[in-house]
Amino acid sequence: MNYELARHHMIQQQLRTSEVLSSQVVDLLYADRREHYVPAAYRALAFADIAIPLGHGAQMLTPKLEARLLQAAALKHGDRVLQIGTGSGHLAALLAEQAGHVWSVEIVPELAEQARANLHDDGVTNVTVEVGDGLAGLPTHAPYDCIVISGGVATIPAALQAQLKVGGRLLAFVAPVDRAPLMTLRQVTRQGEDAYAGVDLLETAVPCLQGAAPGPAFRF
Repeated sequence: MNYELARHHMIQQQLRTSEVLSSQVVDLLYADRREHYVPAAYRALAFADIAIPLGHGAQMLTPKLEARLLQAAALKHGDRVLQIGTGSGHLAALLAEQAGHVWSVEIVPELAEQARANLHDDGVTNVTVEVGDGLAGLPTHAPYDCIVISGGVATIPAALQAQLKVGGRLLAFVAPVDRAPLMTLRQVTRQGEDAYAGVDLLETAVPCLQGAAPGPAFRF
């Protein structure tokens, strides 16, 4: 398979029509090797507009959703990033290309181990993969400039929002109870010690994170 041609077609046909306008993101995805993070059985579909199964109920996000997350995150070198839901490690690797360090939390030990191997083989040195319930965050390394929740949640946990720096951004796929299975990619910005503002960027559907059960809604 010609991965270079498939990558080019993905960028031109998926990203260009999905409001991915950042030249930095496009350049990063041209240099990226997504195929290295895809299970061997699905490698021919590495650049297709589908969610690729990883086992344990997890899936890789589609290329255009990863690109929209990167664009919305607007990371700077030196940023501290927390990612919830490591999966194959691919999104963590993309975030790490633009940030200072990424801490990624995966609840399934087998996926965490595979992600570490994928990142090592790809030469990524500024990602730390932890095993645990990412919905509680990782307060040891807080506060973060950006937090990315890679799977669906019913509500955004207050514990995660509290681990943002003032001025920091959180991105999450939120599933409103009255609109399931539709989800929105929501961006939350911490404007002050107790002040948050949210905006919905797009509608989509992704698998929910393990343990992302409905809870008290956070209101702005």
